[in-house]
Amino acid sequence: MKTSLLPACLLAVLLPLASTAADKAPPTVEELWEIIQKQQAEIEALKKQQQDTAQQAAEADEKAEAAVVAVEETVAADTDEGGWTDRMSIGGYGELHYNNINNDGIDDKNEIDFHRFVLFFGYEFTEKLRFWSELELEHALAGDGKPGEIELEQAYIEYDIRDDLQTKGGLFLVPVGILNETHEPTTFYGVERNDVENIIIPSTWWEAGGALNGYYENGISWDLALTSGLAIPTEGDNAFRVRSGRQKVAEAIANDFAYTGRLKYTGVPGLELAGTLNYQSDASQESGDGLDSGLLLETHAIWQTGPFQLRALYAGWDFDGDAVKAAGADRQTGWYIEPSIRPWQEVGFYARYEDLDGARLRDQFRQWEIGANYWPHENVVLKVDYRDRSVDTVDIDAKAVDFKAFDLGIGYEF
Repeated sequence: MKTSLLPACLLAVLLPLASTAADKAPPTVEELWEIIQKQQAEIEALKKQQQDTAQQAAEADEKAEAAVVAVEETVAADTDEGGWTDRMSIGGYGELHYNNINNDGIDDKNEIDFHRFVLFFGYEFTEKLRFWSELELEHALAGDGKPGEIELEQAYIEYDIRDDLQTKGGLFLVPVGILNETHEPTTFYGVERNDVENIIIPSTWWEAGGALNGYYENGISWDLALTSGLAIPTEGDNAFRVRSGRQKVAEAIANDFAYTGRLKYTGVPGLELAGTLNYQSDASQESGDGLDSGLLLETHAIWQTGPFQLRALYAGWDFDGDAVKAAGADRQTGWYIEPSIRPWQEVGFYARYEDLDGARLRDQFRQWEIGANYWPHENVVLKVDYRDRSVDTVDIDAKAVDFKAFDLGIGYEF
């Protein structure tokens, strides 16, 4: 049976009053009512305090539970997607070359050079958004009066619009040729890169801008890019030389942009067919200097069957302008063919024939080359080759001379 709080309160009040009744007059009804009201207020205050304490405890429990859930979700996300170290990638490659060139004492060379030291760094922000970069030191030592350079060859953001469509923006390699985008030393034959993709294309060639890349299940892919352009000189020893026009995105003149389109087919195992067009509205970035627009056409084929591989590539520039035509440099072309065989996983042999018609006399030649690669590991290679070059016009002052060369190289990537 429940009892009312009022009788209890009355009892608590009346007992002490009764003990002192002999000394004091009994309280009036009004005084008793006032005392009861005060006691009731204190009881209500105690009840409210208990309720507030219980509510605060419940809220604290809820917050603690939410914090635990958040930590669990974060740990689960990190487990599924990987932590920041899992989203970061580091790599690189390098090449050490020994060149022994004999041209009957006219301009002999006996030289050893750490040609390239390159570091890659990439970071995946999300499954669809990532960053990629490439930093290179050429010839081991850079600075005033030193032979080398420090170059930023790639630094771009890439985003997957769909599984078969990507876009990127920043500084990136132009999609042209075989070696320009894939030039790690373990991926090609010869100590030095072939001359057609060095002089005519000219690898390694990077620009700044934006690009779209599409892929199809039938093996067809395409690339479109809007980038900065070349600034080919029109005077001096390197007049109209394409390779000398690379600005390397170092405060590059951007009066006129370049447009690149590539179509590639890899639908048959072991076969790659590709073609690229690059158009420069003004290949010198200077109007009225006699060098106007330029159009590059490049096409190549790679065929691999068993241990045998065949590579063939053609690249040619057509330039407009009075000065470039007067110099006979409005057509600059080159092609090569390279059969190779890799009878063992560790050893491969190759031969290459090149025919070039560049802007300078020493860039107009025919060359035979034979050699071998030895891979003690898939990411490490030792190279040896022999070259025999015949220039179209011998000109000692222009360094256009025949030569024979023996080369050794060590390369790696990781």
